[in-house]
Amino acid sequence: MDKQKEYVEKLSAQMVEWNNQIDRLKDKVASAATAESSSDYHQAIAALQRKYDDASERLQRIAVASDDEWEDLKVGTEQVLGEIRTILHDAVMKIK
Repeated sequence: MDKQKEYVEKLSAQMVEWNNQIDRLKDKVASAATAESSSDYHQAIAALQRKYDDASERLQRIAVASDDEWEDLKVGTEQVLGEIRTILHDAVMKIK
């Protein structure tokens, strides 16, 4: 299996896991948040969803990119993935 395909498969699996975590956060917020904190939680989840959508779009571009292009796309994608990890961690800590 080539590196590009391995990367796409690994990132796809990570995206599925993050999507599940986002859904769990949404459920927690809907059932446990007070009116005061609800706005903050929704903002955090909205920021997370935007980054997730960005990463998903990047994944699609990497999947169809040429051998030379995908390595360049990977660099920006890794940055977005790091941002998702940070936002997700922060959101989980806020919503616990």
